[in-house]
Amino acid sequence: MVTASLELSLSPSCPAPMPKTSSYLDASSTVCERYGSLAESEIGEIVREGLGKTPKRLPPWLFYDEAGSLLFDQITALPEYYLTRIEREIFLDDAAEMIALAAGDGRLRLMELGAGSADKTRLLLAAATEFQGQVGYQPVDVSETALDAARVRLEQELPEVTVEPHVTDYTRELRLEPCADGEKRLALFIGSSIGNFLPEEALDLLSRLRDALEPGDGLLLGVDLAPSSDPASGGKTEEALIAAYDDAAGVTASFNKNMLVRLNRELGAEFDLEAFRHRICWNREESRIEMHLESLREQKVRIPSLDLEVDFAAGETIHTENSYKYRLGEVEKLLGAAGFVNPQRWRDENGWFAVYLATRA
Repeated sequence: MVTASLELSLSPSCPAPMPKTSSYLDASSTVCERYGSLAESEIGEIVREGLGKTPKRLPPWLFYDEAGSLLFDQITALPEYYLTRIEREIFLDDAAEMIALAAGDGRLRLMELGAGSADKTRLLLAAATEFQGQVGYQPVDVSETALDAARVRLEQELPEVTVEPHVTDYTRELRLEPCADGEKRLALFIGSSIGNFLPEEALDLLSRLRDALEPGDGLLLGVDLAPSSDPASGGKTEEALIAAYDDAAGVTASFNKNMLVRLNRELGAEFDLEAFRHRICWNREESRIEMHLESLREQKVRIPSLDLEVDFAAGETIHTENSYKYRLGEVEKLLGAAGFVNPQRWRDENGWFAVYLATRA
């Protein structure tokens, strides 16, 4: 369904691009909720810095207070948001083959970056228990609450799985428990989380993951694919991609604006939600979806706790998130540059999403 707001989002130009100097904290929404415990003073300095930049920007983890996390869960169930649904379908069809290929003649130990609730991971863990019986699983996340909930549910549903949560920000440090003799490690980085990183950061992150693995260990990487340049090919259209981030029910718009709700609540900011709109666009040159909050009029926004007044021109935006979409061939090059070899690929029948299995060289 193409809505009026979607048509606006198809304007030929995006707002001025975010500088390519952002940190992992800025670029990765997978770090997300996970920073809800930052002190108010730290959040304030981050907001002061981001709103003082040209163009203005705020890190996407600010989306994820309790309300934002619930809104994102709703987004993943929306008919327009194909990413979660299609990746789950790929795992339903092919998880057993993925696990068998990753294990070879050995046993597997699974580790997941940014595990969160580990919802789709249950399909891979179920396939692993079918393959070998007992399975060790190390979910890595900075949200202790999310990891505890995942551990309880997995232990109830899959008693053959031993869950060993590791609370850390994997973009800053990565420590892995040693494998037992005869075990290989399979690292999971699914959900198209790699798309939230700038390309150079994605390469650096995968390179550091390579360094943490042993030769022969595997990586399972979920990647959202770019729209097809040939509409007759039956691949994803730009309209379908944009709709995934600008749903007809307005849930994603509420999710984006929730960042302002949080700043009003936690910093005493005076953002008028009716004076901003959710704006997304497809940056074809950079192959990324951009999410923005656009000022609908010239205005000043006061943040008394920071002794700060921020000027907005009509049409000026706050850049809140990127989501890169990869073309076939680009993922193989990325994996090779990071030190992974022998990539194998599974896609849905329409070629919208892909899951790659590669080996640490």
